[in-house]
Amino acid sequence: MAQITLKINDRSYEMTCDDGQEEHLRKLAEHVDERMQELASSVGQVGEARLLIMASLLITDELYDAYRQIHLLDVEGEDADSAADDPALEAEVAAALESSAERIEAMAARLAAVENRGA
Repeated sequence: MAQITLKINDRSYEMTCDDGQEEHLRKLAEHVDERMQELASSVGQVGEARLLIMASLLITDELYDAYRQIHLLDVEGEDADSAADDPALEAEVAAALESSAERIEAMAARLAAVENRGA
């Protein structure tokens, strides 16, 4: 097992992973960190746990939309390789991701408003 240090939201975390998976885990951590930084810049530092939950929801929403798109391709009987080059599908996926981001931003704004009322 490999031991690595990941940095997320300016904090270091010691993690173990299978040998050879270090770079993959670092990239995943970078993605989580990017999402947390985006959220922190829009809602402020509302606490690490809340930022982590919000980032997790954002990433899960993106993943859910991607799974939904794959399912639609399977249902329609399209070949995933040829569909990947379809500009219309790319636009649809981009729109779904944009919609997800807007929903998360709205959630973040509501959370910030609740935080401000409690302060």
